Amino acid sequence: MNLVEKNVIYFGGFGGIGQKCIAQLLEKQLKALAIFDLTENTKILDEWQKKFPNTDIFYQKVDVTKKSDIEAAYKAASQRLDYFDVIVNGSGIMNDRLIELSVDINLMGVINSTLTALEYMDKSKKGRGGLIVNISSVVGLQPSPLFPVYAASKTAVTCFTRSLGVSFYYERFGVSFITICPGMTDTGLLDDLSSKTIFDFETPLHKIAPKIKRQKAEECARSLVKAIEEGKNGDVLMLELGTITEVKIPNHWVHQFDD
Repeated sequence: MNLVEKNVIYFGGFGGIGQKCIAQLLEKQLKALAIFDLTENTKILDEWQKKFPNTDIFYQKVDVTKKSDIEAAYKAASQRLDYFDVIVNGSGIMNDRLIELSVDINLMGVINSTLTALEYMDKSKKGRGGLIVNISSVVGLQPSPLFPVYAASKTAVTCFTRSLGVSFYYERFGVSFITICPGMTDTGLLDDLSSKTIFDFETPLHKIAPKIKRQKAEECARSLVKAIEEGKNGDVLMLELGTITEVKIPNHWVHQFDD
């Protein structure tokens, strides 16, 4: 997608990857950018507004654990913008000792945001179509013994987004769906990992985890913007150490029919 003069909504835009991604998205000469987040960063918002005066940049407070908040945020944004071109669901938490909150933010927030956005973007309801990008993780592709709750929530995001990224939904909605799976990225999500694991005892993985290579948030953001520009409906893209890899997930079950 050519991002020039596009309207973008970014959930979690003041976070580690989100903040770096927005800085790069703004270089694409967007028409408007709405930042949906729980807490406003007035300093950086002011900097963006001054640096990019031709883009309508604004903040909308939203608690992604509340469906009513999500719906209210989209309604408010729709009153300011005529349409939405790109939605990035980037809010996330990695703390397996906060089970319900992890599921509410990582999964339910994505589901509720996606389905609400479709009400505005659906071509069969006079929308303009567009692109919805849901942020999963590399542990949304494989098990994570240290963080099984986080992995479960992100695996669900991957499957949810893939399930919508099929041709018959695209023909109806005119909306593409892309799943983004970042590798380990140097953000606050990885701070003090031992206090966030599901069990409070040490495992061999506690010693391995700090040695795993991490990409910088800027690297991940560059790949994410490129994925938005070049990705195809149904893509699952792994962003690892500055590279983009398309992940092909095989079907293990083939349905059969009664005669």
